[in-house]
Amino acid sequence: MGKLGFFKVILAVILCNLYRLLRFIPNNDPIMGAMLPFSKKSPWVSGAFAALTMASFDLITGALGVWTIVTSLTYGALGVAFGFAYGKMKRVGMREYLASGVLGVLVFDFITGPVASSMMFGMPFWYSLVGQVPFTLLHLLSVSFFVALLVPFLDRTIVENPKLEDGPIGEKLGLSASGQG
Repeated sequence: MGKLGFFKVILAVILCNLYRLLRFIPNNDPIMGAMLPFSKKSPWVSGAFAALTMASFDLITGALGVWTIVTSLTYGALGVAFGFAYGKMKRVGMREYLASGVLGVLVFDFITGPVASSMMFGMPFWYSLVGQVPFTLLHLLSVSFFVALLVPFLDRTIVENPKLEDGPIGEKLGLSASGQG
């Protein structure tokens, strides 16, 4: 990831974590909606964004632990997987983003819910699976909202925005063509 990719990822990580700190709705998780535009650009940038956002939030909130590793690796792997899938598509539009969001939530919640909690806490798998259903339904609703809201915004303002590369921000950070060397 070059300097420019790093700057855009850090900006999105900061915005997502600031929003997550508000905690005004259950499953206050814009990560999937923010990760998908990066997936269109690069599987590795997308995976790094997702893993870094999960880990940094746990660091900020004092919740670093084994759960951080599980959630960061799961979200990071999803970002990489979507990046490779999008790389094979001619066009990635809202329909693909919404389908990816739904699939991503189902995979993420299954791995971090019934699978991880059964292994880590000794909870019977079926209890964990049934208990996960209401959480996943809320997660599907919030991710669909965030995908519809964040994807167009992030595509325009961060991922596809040349001003972050060649504008005043890019020049100050040494990211513009003249500042790179």
